[in-house]
Amino acid sequence: MEAVTPSEPAAQNPPPLLPLRGWRITLRALRHRNFRLFFSGQLISLIGTWMQSIAQDWLVYRLTGSSLLLGVVAFMNHIPVLILAPVAGIVADRLNRRRTVVVTQAVSMVLALVLAILTLSGVVRVWEIMVLATLLGVVTAFDVPARQAFLMDMVGREDLFNAIALNSSMFNSARIIGPALAGVLVAWIGEGWCFFANGVSYFAVIAGLLMMRLTQQASHLPAGSVLEHMIEGFRFARRTAPVRSLLLMVGMVSLVAMPYTVLMPVFADGILHGGARGLGLLMGATGVGALLGSLVLASKRNVQGLGRWVWMAAVAFGVSLILFSVSRRFWLSFALLVPAGFGMMVQMGATNTLLQVMAPDRLRGRVMALYSMMFIGMAPIGALLGGAIASTIGAPWTVAMGGSACLAGGVLFARRLPSIRGEARELIRAQGMMIGEPPVPFSLFSLLRRVTRRAGNH
Repeated sequence: MEAVTPSEPAAQNPPPLLPLRGWRITLRALRHRNFRLFFSGQLISLIGTWMQSIAQDWLVYRLTGSSLLLGVVAFMNHIPVLILAPVAGIVADRLNRRRTVVVTQAVSMVLALVLAILTLSGVVRVWEIMVLATLLGVVTAFDVPARQAFLMDMVGREDLFNAIALNSSMFNSARIIGPALAGVLVAWIGEGWCFFANGVSYFAVIAGLLMMRLTQQASHLPAGSVLEHMIEGFRFARRTAPVRSLLLMVGMVSLVAMPYTVLMPVFADGILHGGARGLGLLMGATGVGALLGSLVLASKRNVQGLGRWVWMAAVAFGVSLILFSVSRRFWLSFALLVPAGFGMMVQMGATNTLLQVMAPDRLRGRVMALYSMMFIGMAPIGALLGGAIASTIGAPWTVAMGGSACLAGGVLFARRLPSIRGEARELIRAQGMMIGEPPVPFSLFSLLRRVTRRAGNH
């Protein structure tokens, strides 16, 4: 790949815009042709990704019956993100982001097809699943920061907030459809066809990326060594209190609360007796809640109050997990996973948005790499610990402990928020972003005009 030319923000050549009313507000980023291509291709691809995720967990559980090995596979899948994300952030800031995403998607397609061949031929072993999961983790480490930073290149500053929320809604729509399809297909024809379907689905996103029309601009990075650029990103996060607090919050939730997804096969089969189809339904319930959360975020016009949403969503997520851990009825557990998914999505989506609108353009890739380290990179450690703890004290107690820690973290962030709010607003203004609607000035004249207008309407 060439060491030049991330794409130019689409805002510099905006398409003809329609008046923003009703659903047009929620879907406003789709006014941009490049984002429409990205959205449609990614939706198809992510359905396949979720199918593979559920089928892979079920395959490991079917082969071993071990909650510990479920945690080990998840650890192998995500630990490369924690290790490689700082370098991946520099790649996202230095190289062409579209080409980077095309390469990562193509390699992911090859890995999915290899897993499909091994499974369909009946020779797949757990160690092979671990190797392929690790390689996919390496690809993900470079894919996530480049793809997140690429949103600005597609829609510009004006619709960045909405694009992030719609990107999350796409992810969670796939999270509903993918697990449900996986549950049916695994029970009907086996895990291998889910892996094959995922491999084929990557053609959609690659085609969409190649069809985009993007102008070029110089690299965001000035001259300097990789180490210097890496240190600059870490220094910005460490010295900027709002960024540091948000990253620590998302890392804590990912570490202690997200392992519940790794333990879901244990709940679906051993506790709620729903089998593979039950696993798909439970994961789909989380996706329903997450989709609702992303649509709520997408309908928001600006970032006003998002800091408060972060801690409130974390508290809701923690309480829902605690209640889920004590449920022994399938449909009650299904219902409790909807608010859990909602809280998780709002917390992660609001954090993603705040980080992007506070980060300078030249640091955006590295800040999103740090976000992926905390969100995705901490998950394997949590999965490994969760699997080990669950094998000792059981999955319900493990999930309850994670929910309690998530609840406590939300309360701590709420206490910290007033002291960092002012600095966060200054950072957002410095990047040319709008915090909220400007207040309407109050005067006797404006009051009389409002009363007159209402009288005229009557």
